Amino acid sequence: MSDDSASDHAHHRDADAHAHHGSNHDHSGHQGGHDHGAMIADFRRRFWVSLVLTVPILLLSPMIQGFLGLEAALAFPGDRYLLFALSIAVFFYGGRPFLTGLVSEIRQRAPGMMTLIALAISVAFLYSSAVVLGLSGRVFFWELATLVDIMLLGHWIEMRSIMGASGALQALVKLMPATAHRLTDDDETEDVRVDALQPGDRVRIKPGEKVPTDGVIVEGRSNVNESLLTGESKPVSKGQDDEVIGGAINGEGSLIVEIKRTGEASYLSQVIEMVKQAQASRSRTQDLANRAAAWLTYISLTVGAITLVTWLILGYAFDFSLERMVTVMVITCPHALGLAVPLVVAVSTSKAARNGLLIRDRAAFERARNTDVFVFDKTGTLTEGRFGVSDVVPLGDFETDRVVALAAALESLSEHPIAVGIVAESQKRSLSPPRATDFENLTGEGVQARVDGDTVRIVSPGHLDREGIEIDNEQIERLADQGKTVVFVLIDGQPAGAIALSDIVREVSREAVERLKAMGMQCMMLTGDSRPVAQAVADELGLDDFFAEVMPDQKATRIRELKEKGLSVAMVGDGVNDAPALTEADLGIAIGAGTDVAVESADIVLVNSDPRDVATITELSAATYRKMIQNLWWAAGYNIVAIPLAAGVLYGVGFLMPPALGAAVMSVSTIVVAINAKLLDRFQPAEAKEDQSQASATTA
Repeated sequence: MSDDSASDHAHHRDADAHAHHGSNHDHSGHQGGHDHGAMIADFRRRFWVSLVLTVPILLLSPMIQGFLGLEAALAFPGDRYLLFALSIAVFFYGGRPFLTGLVSEIRQRAPGMMTLIALAISVAFLYSSAVVLGLSGRVFFWELATLVDIMLLGHWIEMRSIMGASGALQALVKLMPATAHRLTDDDETEDVRVDALQPGDRVRIKPGEKVPTDGVIVEGRSNVNESLLTGESKPVSKGQDDEVIGGAINGEGSLIVEIKRTGEASYLSQVIEMVKQAQASRSRTQDLANRAAAWLTYISLTVGAITLVTWLILGYAFDFSLERMVTVMVITCPHALGLAVPLVVAVSTSKAARNGLLIRDRAAFERARNTDVFVFDKTGTLTEGRFGVSDVVPLGDFETDRVVALAAALESLSEHPIAVGIVAESQKRSLSPPRATDFENLTGEGVQARVDGDTVRIVSPGHLDREGIEIDNEQIERLADQGKTVVFVLIDGQPAGAIALSDIVREVSREAVERLKAMGMQCMMLTGDSRPVAQAVADELGLDDFFAEVMPDQKATRIRELKEKGLSVAMVGDGVNDAPALTEADLGIAIGAGTDVAVESADIVLVNSDPRDVATITELSAATYRKMIQNLWWAAGYNIVAIPLAAGVLYGVGFLMPPALGAAVMSVSTIVVAINAKLLDRFQPAEAKEDQSQASATTA
């Protein structure tokens, strides 16, 4: 494919909408990683070729020769035709993306940066060509070449600083295992591709393996981890006649499952379809520089036309009047405007990365400062995503550590999620559990063993009911009401204590919520867990509201309902179940330690998996926006003076602004914009500022 056809392909996909200021950002841009990479390479190639051609163009331009005092040294017969030929190459090769962008924006009736650039280079090229062919005036080829160079550079800088394509849908597919152990008629197993499975087939799922597709257990019992798919934090105990979801992870038991749904009918395929729909329905937004460019386009056309007509009415020659008009229209497109936003984007993206924030969609990132509501997933985002001990209630004369040590002695011999949580708590407390012997499972009720000559049991509340053991303790009742899993430690049939387990709330979550609420933003939670569990977490963190027992399709619906109330909504999550909601939200934020699906569906990824970085996003977004506004004023503000001078308002007092002066002013504007963008490097999140101030106070 040639460069030109590659460019056509890119730009006919509204690729200029993802390129730079002439862009309307949406999530469809996440689907074309190859095109995005090809566009970056295309702009880089066009920039370097145009830059090489610009050097002789500058040396051959009469105005530049005069400025350098080298007219005699650099002039030779036919030099203007060589200058013309080089400029043709820059105009049609380097300027092609802007010319095709102009066509696209005109078709959409949305003039922006592409229109402004194309207008300026076209006027400069056509007028200068006419001068070469005999019209009285001066050539602007040097202006054409430098403008093309700067704008190509701006596009290249910005595109390199933005993450290109999303692999959300591919990441979803990766959740499914490639093969399954299908049972034959004689109960032998054969490995087949998952897409070869049919409803009615029976498959064996070994411990630790993923469920190949939706089905019903016909034999076996195990704890199945569905948290990535449903948001339920606890592994769910499943046995005969229970349904399992494709992509869920089997626990310690071996299962035989009869396949019920395959292909597009499966639960995971439905989630994939929801992600597609949410991505396709994203609203398109225009960035700041594009709006500024639209205004400058109107100003350029209007003031240019007024300038031409005014000088003609005053009786001046057509070539003089035309030169004034061309000067106005060329100066109206300041070089600095092409770098005003890209430089800020490059600096803020780099700054974000150093703060553990990976920006995938700049338009969404810029909207973060206006967010009204942050909605957090619970499992793995506000909580650690693991089943751990939250409370220990000793009974009688027993001490807390003794209860945990006895429990750990038994549970160290088990692989059950409750056992793993209790053993972890023992290690956290640096306990040395005694040795347990004669270990046995009490089916459906708990475990039992001998410890130091005593019979120790860890049992469920149901076991106490069946044994007629009554425990009257308000704290234990309150823990059960919060939806926590409570088990009891019995020594020789007597209660020694109770241990409550739940998904552990992360310490940093509390600080994250406090920082966001201090900025005037609401904090809510979405979870597939039960209402008591959600209520307990919401109360602990001081959330404004929560939604419990919410399935993935309902999560996207809840986000949509909040948006319909006129609120700007950000969603923070880490699982497959969050993917549709992440794409539905105005701003999707993924916890970096989560699944590839959540990461690829998001606008911003928290690389450090720290919820406090959500507040940093908002602060950096506001700081970035301020820099963009400042740069746009620096870039375009000089037009307030330059345009009237270029039109000749002071001609009556003997001053007519030469193009060289206009070029000098534009150069100063470009330098100021670059320095101002670099100052964004001084940004520090509130957390870092507090740490610094505390360190200073300690030192003092």
